[in-house]
Amino acid sequence: MEYPMYIVLNQVKFHAYHGVGEQERVVWNEFTIDLKLQAGFSRALLTDRVEDTVSYAGIYQVLKEEMATPSRLLEHVCGRILRRFFTEFPAVSRITIRLTKRNPPMGADLYSAGVEITLSREEWSQLN
Repeated sequence: MEYPMYIVLNQVKFHAYHGVGEQERVVWNEFTIDLKLQAGFSRALLTDRVEDTVSYAGIYQVLKEEMATPSRLLEHVCGRILRRFFTEFPAVSRITIRLTKRNPPMGADLYSAGVEITLSREEWSQLN
């Protein structure tokens, strides 16, 4: 039996070139990702083996690679990240990702704006 277990990465910072405006894809902005992965890693509680869990380093590598590819929409960036996680990490069953852009160019006095998505592997497969 698998119990609810989560791997979390909080406030992962990136400089990237995402945005609807052309200038946003020329001048970087600061982005933050908060990530919560539900994954089956109960064996790792007993074995102390990285093979029995999902590697933080592997998770970070996916985030780094996808954040390096410019997109107009943060939703699209999240979609690419979700696709990679569900493809490359079979132990992951559900993902919550929050991607925010610091001080977006919209004439508002706010710290950041962004998107948050929670999807299970099954829900993701229904979107494709």
